[in-house]
Amino acid sequence: MTAMQKKDVNPVAHLTRSDIERLGEELDAVRARIVESRGAKDAAYIRGVIKGQRYLEMGSRALLLFSKKKPAFVVGTVGLAAAKILENMEIGHNVMHGQWDWMRDPKIHSSTWEWDNASPSDLWKHSHNELHHTYTNVIGRDNDLGYGIMRVDEDQKWVPFYLGQPAWNFINACFFEYGIAAYDLELGKYLKGRKDKAVFQRDSRKVLHKIREQFTKDYVAHPLLAALTGSGKQTIKANFIANLTRNLWTHSVIMCGHFPSGVETFTKKSIVGESRGDWYLRQMLGSANISGSKAMHVATGNLSYQIEHHLFPDLPSNRYEEISKDVQDICERYGLSYVTGSLPRQVASAWWTIIRLSLPNDFAAKLERKPQNVTDLVQRQVQPKAA
Repeated sequence: MTAMQKKDVNPVAHLTRSDIERLGEELDAVRARIVESRGAKDAAYIRGVIKGQRYLEMGSRALLLFSKKKPAFVVGTVGLAAAKILENMEIGHNVMHGQWDWMRDPKIHSSTWEWDNASPSDLWKHSHNELHHTYTNVIGRDNDLGYGIMRVDEDQKWVPFYLGQPAWNFINACFFEYGIAAYDLELGKYLKGRKDKAVFQRDSRKVLHKIREQFTKDYVAHPLLAALTGSGKQTIKANFIANLTRNLWTHSVIMCGHFPSGVETFTKKSIVGESRGDWYLRQMLGSANISGSKAMHVATGNLSYQIEHHLFPDLPSNRYEEISKDVQDICERYGLSYVTGSLPRQVASAWWTIIRLSLPNDFAAKLERKPQNVTDLVQRQVQPKAA
């Protein structure tokens, strides 16, 4: 059985071993159906998104050549920020998960894609695909929980350092791509003497090379071109704003996936003898969704369907909306929570979790507000239907 951190109420206590294995079989069937139905429509979707993103970026950068004029600066900056978000979220993140490898297109393949980000793709795939998705929300194994600098569960021992975690989190949000690069480099692990020096030096060279490439593109090459029209300084400013916007957006979306109220964390025991059904159950309880429009879902890379993404990280992101109907039905029938809420609600909930856990448990408990009605719970908890 999945071993969760200490909770007043165990949300899976009503499930038997046969329930969990049957749940796993149902989710395997959902996966098999999507794999079998992948085809031309899905391929057209990702190719269309990539084409649109490239036109948006080229058009925005062209406008920034004349960004000395305010309209060109504003439209170019907004367009470049949107292009960077689209490239990182719906394209880069999902391509590197192998969601489109079945197309056998070498240009849209997890082994060849390099994204517009400070972190090299191979290091990111190791820390994200191999570690985070394997050990989702397992305290001490999933370093995406707090990135090694934040307290993420009441059972973790509190020390005064954690008082600063709201500030660390905000700084990390502003410069998120560099924070992720340091995280993928396993800087903390190296400083604790748990990473081989030669491997760290090799990975450091990769990260520094990637950062240099990104910096040269955004703050040297394009500004120099714009300088020919007297728009060099404005282009530097536009690129900084676009990168800042992309970082804040990406950080917010990722925070909403694992930090809002209702999301569970797990002990290391949760992976000892874990069955396929147990693994599925942990992904469902350790993730949260964001409700919103189609445009919002695309802008999040469909990570607004974080539950579905963690269940099936290598299935095409454009199919998550379809999959979510099956997952919600399964949650309802098995009496499991399906944590979801609007973007403002989930961001606020995630930040409140960070602030609350920065404080000693006794003091934080005094600040807790008991939910006044069901909408305050954020999550939806339903009972199993009668057999």
